[in-house]
Amino acid sequence: MVFKPLLKVNSSCMNLTKFPLNPAVIINSEKSYSSKPNVTKKIYCGTVTITSLPSSLSSDRVCNNSASLPLNWRDIQGLNNWENLIQPLSPLLQDEIIRYGKFVTACYEAFDLNPNSKRYLNCKHSKNRMFLAVGWGDCGYTVTKYVYATANINVPIQNGGSCARWIGYIAVSSDEEVKRIGRRDILVTFRGTVTYQEWIVNFMSSLSPARLDPNDPKPDIMVEAGFLNLYTSSETNVRFGLGSCREQLLSEISRLLRIYKNEELSITLAGHSMGSSLAMLLAYDIAEVGLKQPSVPLTVFSFAGPRVGNVHFKERCEELGVKVLRIVNANDPITKLPGIIFNESFSTWRSACYAHVGIELVLDPLKPNEDETNGMSGIMIDQRIKKGVNMMEFFKIDDILCVHDMQTYIEMIKNCPRRSRIRRKGVDMIKKLKEMNMTSVAWIYVATTLVVLLTILV
Repeated sequence: MVFKPLLKVNSSCMNLTKFPLNPAVIINSEKSYSSKPNVTKKIYCGTVTITSLPSSLSSDRVCNNSASLPLNWRDIQGLNNWENLIQPLSPLLQDEIIRYGKFVTACYEAFDLNPNSKRYLNCKHSKNRMFLAVGWGDCGYTVTKYVYATANINVPIQNGGSCARWIGYIAVSSDEEVKRIGRRDILVTFRGTVTYQEWIVNFMSSLSPARLDPNDPKPDIMVEAGFLNLYTSSETNVRFGLGSCREQLLSEISRLLRIYKNEELSITLAGHSMGSSLAMLLAYDIAEVGLKQPSVPLTVFSFAGPRVGNVHFKERCEELGVKVLRIVNANDPITKLPGIIFNESFSTWRSACYAHVGIELVLDPLKPNEDETNGMSGIMIDQRIKKGVNMMEFFKIDDILCVHDMQTYIEMIKNCPRRSRIRRKGVDMIKKLKEMNMTSVAWIYVATTLVVLLTILV
């Protein structure tokens, strides 16, 4: 299916070497290279399929008490690729996944979908009261910056003026929270797809060279064109328009790294769906341009994330020491895209094949009575999807949002490692889209998305 009549991408937005990388602003340091490769593994909640790596983490090193977090936070952040924290799932890691998931949920709860509001498609609340407004005033973090993104595309339905939409926020842990978690945590959180332009961006699945390092473009490292467009596009044609999402992020992270340079730090990126893709691009960007000191861990908690780049992108992220924990619902088709066929398992044409990055924690609620010692392998799940087994069940209209919903992911993690069946919410998709004020044109985009998914999977 071709969208050329609807899409017009300004190629100038893809000239990524123009970003003002000021040596006085960015903390220059030699890049951190992991001595242990960030091996991609599929891990199933309750049952684990894992290739063992040399362990430096004893079984009693991470206990089940949250009081141990200050001593073990580097392991929780993926220092050793979460080895010995998955089988069984460490309650400490489980709590941290849920905690970062709640930060992502706050993005959705604070996002204004009321078309009559002055803050429509922006955050409903000011930075200093956002967490309080969403009912999480004791989270221990302070929002330092809101982040906005715009896709550099022309569509018939977009209105004049600024097209930048609130996509997430940057926050930093308070002094009191530092004592609890053992370090100063710089957190960046992204929501998933909501607006018209973001739906269209999801169609732009061709691979494009990332070229985020102006000193060494590395054209073989390629990422999904739509996500790259959203990450790098700015509103240069609008008066008082915002800089790109990338510029906003790197500038604020640089500022926070300077402020807390004498403290023990971590950088944590968390996102859902499209937001997890932006988190992956940011993590790679930070590592590639040498924004942080080698001693500062850089971790991505990805919820329901699609593939972002090719095999070379995956390998470079591992080489740079980017740690990624992917939390995946086995029923969620978005996590299989793009590259359902031409992916990391396809040995030919590596540059043209998409690849997942990092450790994959798979949540599989399909078989509640399944013996926990006999889990379903990743190959079986892939084959079940490719063959179209239970495909109509897979794409039921009242379930399509449920299997991908952020709250569903949090509930599944809460039930892990128990093989409890997650009750389907019976989401009313029509009501949900009406709440988002989606017009008939937007319905075309949604319907086409489902058709594309079905076509690719079958």
